[in-house]
Formats: sequence, structure tokens, C-alpha cells
Amino acid sequence: MEVLGGLGQGFAVALQPMNLVWCLVGCFLGTLVGILPGLGPAATIALLLPLTYGMDPTGGIIMLCGIYFGAKYGGSTTSILLNIPGEASSVATCLDGYQMARKGRGGAALGIAAIASFIAGTFGIVALTLMAPPIAAFGLRFSSPEYFALMVLGLSLVVVLGGSSLIKALLALLVGLWLTSIGTDLFTSQSRFTFGSSFLISGIDFMIIAIGVFAIAGVLESIQAGEENKPLPVPSRMRDLLPSREELKACRFAFANGSVVGFIVGVLPGAGSSIASFLAYGIEKAVSKHPEKFGTGVPEGVAAPEGANNADSGGALVPLLTLGIPGGGTTAILLSALILWGVRPGPLMMLESPQVFWGLVASLYIGNIVLLVLNLPLVPVFAQILRIPLHVLFPIIFGLALVGAYSVSDNVMNLALLAGFGLLGYGMAKFGFPAAPLILGFVLGDAMERAVRQSLTMSQGDPTILVERPISAVMLGLAALILLAPSLLAARRRRRAMPA
Repeated sequence: MEVLGGLGQGFAVALQPMNLVWCLVGCFLGTLVGILPGLGPAATIALLLPLTYGMDPTGGIIMLCGIYFGAKYGGSTTSILLNIPGEASSVATCLDGYQMARKGRGGAALGIAAIASFIAGTFGIVALTLMAPPIAAFGLRFSSPEYFALMVLGLSLVVVLGGSSLIKALLALLVGLWLTSIGTDLFTSQSRFTFGSSFLISGIDFMIIAIGVFAIAGVLESIQAGEENKPLPVPSRMRDLLPSREELKACRFAFANGSVVGFIVGVLPGAGSSIASFLAYGIEKAVSKHPEKFGTGVPEGVAAPEGANNADSGGALVPLLTLGIPGGGTTAILLSALILWGVRPGPLMMLESPQVFWGLVASLYIGNIVLLVLNLPLVPVFAQILRIPLHVLFPIIFGLALVGAYSVSDNVMNLALLAGFGLLGYGMAKFGFPAAPLILGFVLGDAMERAVRQSLTMSQGDPTILVERPISAVMLGLAALILLAPSLLAARRRRRAMPA
């Protein structure tokens, strides 16, 4: 009853005219931010934060959270239509979303992404409303060994993400792990693999690698293949621009998978939506009846990562609001905003600032509906991008890629790196090396290294700490099973094929 009473109070606050306006503004700005590569919700919220100093705390946090959720919705647009991930968590959407667009199902892919975002976002908000305190307490049981095991579990998904060749997938993964080690060692402050370049001391930004390996390499591959200079196929009928009943039926489990995985990973501080989207994609492929079709344009490959990406947002607010612990860059900025307004996130926030807490929670329900209403009607509009002839579309993709890479740090050297990673991605595609393990290794490598070194510091160098704790032992066991499963299945098939 306390929850219902608090939620009723929250809707009374969220439905006030000015708070509704801030919700709409935040959702609209977030959608635009998600579409533009290289900007991201964290940078946008940081830029707009000074403008909210004079605002009412409830209206301010509603607008900033609208940007946070809206960016997750909008990030799928360029990933599906142009193969340019707006942020790290949109990379998994590129794998099947862009292939659907090439088959003339770009509108359907956008529709599936919007529906998955709505379902998973609603699940995350409901779970935030009902289960925040106990789930936050569970998240506190995660320490460095558990985070290391979680990263290993994520990396083990290279088996299901890497296609038929485990060796090539592991080699791509090792390249990604090496790339993430370039820069300054956080523990010793020593530079690593910088080759005497001061530019590399700060490391390589994810967006440069992702845009190069996916967007630039994809354009080069299309040019080399000699594709006809005509627009990509777009259905002429309005109803064909939205997902069919069969496609939605195929995504039933993917919607649930993305919602649950995304929320659980979001609750863990420091895990991030990138891990959530890759985990959901890997699980979806592992349990699919046709795993060999993933990467060729299946709707489940869009629904699962997009759902996880959005459910992660609701999960990330759990430790922020109930414990005052930010789970990533965006929630860290939201925490600083609340503190600036004199609101203390933590166990007493519901008692000390009920108007802010419940007003924010209620506004998330409203914002999720606003984002669905905003994005579904825009599907036919966005799908018109595919009508642009390839000789016009490819320069546009190159231009967006250059702007996105340069905007990371306003340094021309980023453009040289972008060209290098574009050629790397093109070479990997030509020789059958999957790009997803490389990206996954780069995304998880830094957090994995930090977790294992902190674990060894806790145990004074004893590595058994990684298997002594129950949660980490279970996850490491699952990772071992995932890695060994292909070999065991192959041996079983060989035994069956042997003559009696």
C-alpha cells in the first residue's frame, strides 16, 4: 500500500503542466542525442546541467532522466539504417538491424526496436517501483571477484557471437583486449603500448573503433562488392514499414530476455548497458532454434539487445536512488545534479524527498509512453533514408563518421585512427573474422583488468579468491561450460557418425 500511495503522489507531481513539459523536452532531446553518433547522454546531460541550477529539483531530474531514456530509444536509428552505433550499447543492434535494413525490413527493425524499448523500459520501471531496496541489497554483494566473473561470462559469449570459427573469434577478442590496454595504467600510472605517442596516453575512444569497424568497413565492403548504385529496398505500403505479426511472435522470448537481463545487469554498479545488450544477444542466440541465422537479419537479434539496453536504465536508477551509488557515467552526473539541488539519494530519500523520488518514478512511466508515441510514427520518416541512392548515402555515412570521430576530443588524429580501424574492419570481414568479439573485448577489457587486479590486491596475490566466493564461482563455471560446449557437441556428433 505504501508503494501505491507513493506512486499516486508521484503521478500528482509528474502530471503538473510544467513537469509534463520538461518530460517532453527531455524525451525529444534524448531521441536526437541517440541519433547523433559520438555525443551520448552523459555528455548531453553534463552540458545541460548548468541550465537546470535554477529549476525545481523535480522538474530538473525529470528532464535529465528523459534525456537518459530517450537516448536509449534513439540510439537504434543510425545503428539499423546506417550501421553507425550511436553509443557502445547500440553495437549489438547493428549485427542484425542493419542486415534487416539491407533486406528491405529497416522499418520493421525500427518498429521492433521501439516496441522492445517500451516493453523492457516499462519492466525496468515497474521493477524499480516494487523491488528497489531488496535488489539494491543484492547488488551490494558484488565485489571485484564477482565483477571479474561477470566480465569473463560476457567474454565467453564470443563463442555464440563469433560464428563458426572459435579460433577466429578468440583472436578478434584478443585484439580487442589489447586495444583497451593502450594508454595509461590506472594502478601504476605507466604508459602502455603508446609507441612514444602522447596522443595515445589517454587511450583510444570506443566510438572511433565502433564507427570504423562497423560503418567505414561496411561502406568499403559494399563498394568492393560492386553493389548496384540504387537505394536500399523500402516497402511502399505503410503497414509493411512496421513489424509483421510473425516477426513480433518470433520476438516474444527476446522481449522477456532483454527486459530481465538488462534490469539485472543495470542494478550492478559499473556493469553498464553494453554488457547487458551483448549478454541478451548471446543468450538469445544460444537458445534459438536457428542460431546460424543471427547476424543475417533476424528480428530477435534486434529485440533482445534493444530491450536490454533500455531495461538497464531502470536498473541503473536502483542503486542511484536507494543507495546513492552511481552505476556509470550518466548516473554519476545525475547524482551530482541531485546533490546540487540539495537532494540526498540513499535509503532515506523516499522519506526526506518523497516528491522528487516518486515524481521521478511516475514521470518514467509517462516518458516511456511519450517515447513510444514519438518513435513509432517516425518509423516511416526514418525509413525514407534508405531511399537515398548509394552514391549519395555512402558520402553521408562517411561524413557522419568523421564528425562523430572528431567530436570525441576535437583532435585530427582521431580521423587517422578512424581510417585505420575502418581498414582493420574491412580486412576482418574479408578474411572471415567477426567484429563483435573485438568490440566486446574492448568494452569489457578495462573493467575486467581493474576487477582482477583489485581482487588480487584484496587477497594479497592469492588467485583462489576468484573461485572461493559462491557468486563468482557459479559465473566462472557457466563461462567454462559456454567455452567447452562447442567442443563437447562436436565430439558427440563425431561419435554418432562413426560406424558401429
